[in-house]
Amino acid sequence: MTGRDAREIIREEPLHREEIVAALAHGPRTVPEIAEAIGADEREVMFWVMGMRKYGSVAELPDVSPEGYYRFKAVRP
Repeated sequence: MTGRDAREIIREEPLHREEIVAALAHGPRTVPEIAEAIGADEREVMFWVMGMRKYGSVAELPDVSPEGYYRFKAVRP
């Protein structure tokens, strides 16, 4: 877990958008799975995915993983 300020993490979301969408090209994934796929901190990925969700780049599926995480899919404009 990083000790970086949330505002700093949020500002980096546009820089990671393409790699998150690329990780989701192989099917829906949870935040921990996305973080592992792109080699980033789970906390930071959560911020980025929530920003992408807010603006319609990703959407969560209605079911949750056995660990209680939602799976996200890329949304094509």
